[in-house]
Amino acid sequence: MESQRVAYGETLLEIGEDEKIVVLDADLSSSTHTIMFGNKYKERFFNMGIQEQNEVGVAAGLARSGKIVFASSFAVFIVGRAYDIIRQSIAYTNLNVKIVATHAGLTVGEDGATHQMLEDIGIMSGLPNFRVIAPADAPETRKVIKKIAYMDGPFYVRLSREKVPTLLNDYEFELGKGILFKDGHDLTIISTGITLSIAVDAANDLKAKGIDAAVIHMPTLKPIDSELVSKYAKNTGKVITVEEHSIYNGLGSRVAEIIAEHGTAKLKRIGVMDQFGESGPGWALLEKYGISKENIIKKSMEIIR
Repeated sequence: MESQRVAYGETLLEIGEDEKIVVLDADLSSSTHTIMFGNKYKERFFNMGIQEQNEVGVAAGLARSGKIVFASSFAVFIVGRAYDIIRQSIAYTNLNVKIVATHAGLTVGEDGATHQMLEDIGIMSGLPNFRVIAPADAPETRKVIKKIAYMDGPFYVRLSREKVPTLLNDYEFELGKGILFKDGHDLTIISTGITLSIAVDAANDLKAKGIDAAVIHMPTLKPIDSELVSKYAKNTGKVITVEEHSIYNGLGSRVAEIIAEHGTAKLKRIGVMDQFGESGPGWALLEKYGISKENIIKKSMEIIR
């Protein structure tokens, strides 16, 4: 089990030798782990205080001056509070700002519903010019940060608070490409972010029941790998999506659009069902809200029947 947040901080530290890289935070650098960069590169680290809108505006100005800018906070704050500034100052102007949000989804845990951002994938995917990424684990987080640092234009990267299983040491991240983690012919489970481990566990249990499930990890929500989705929707005819996000305007919605446009398949979406979360341990909340191995197996049996 490793922390995506720690991996993010360590990677910023690693690439920080490049003097073009600047990092901003909004009084949460110890939680986002951008403090690692700040401790070593003090002259290129800016703690903006509890003012996310100003953070985003300053990030845009630094990007306009030629800097590679990473701006971080909790997902609910940097997306929720600063959306208008992100839209007008970064998306519209297509600036080189990488918004890396931690503490997304239900696994924010005990901080409760007010801090559990469940709609950010939909919000950020709707912005022209933004690319949206949800890594599965710490190794993929490292690969994502290194890759996007030198890809021009705006990105949104979604990270978890919790430590998560390590699964992708041997896989390379490629923007806009899904990863076929396990092949199968009876149905296809497509996950994004930290739900990959849950999908893999479910597929292993389904195998024992005689059901051969393919597992696809979809790190890039925008642009999504429509070719891979279409291929497996056609091959298996049955698709289940799993995400730590609202079922509206997230992975499930993207996959539904692809299936509707490019072929036919039965689809069931697993995610947060149009509701807010609550306070509790992160992994326990995933279980309670149906983002679980057991619910994937239940939906798989339903879709097979």
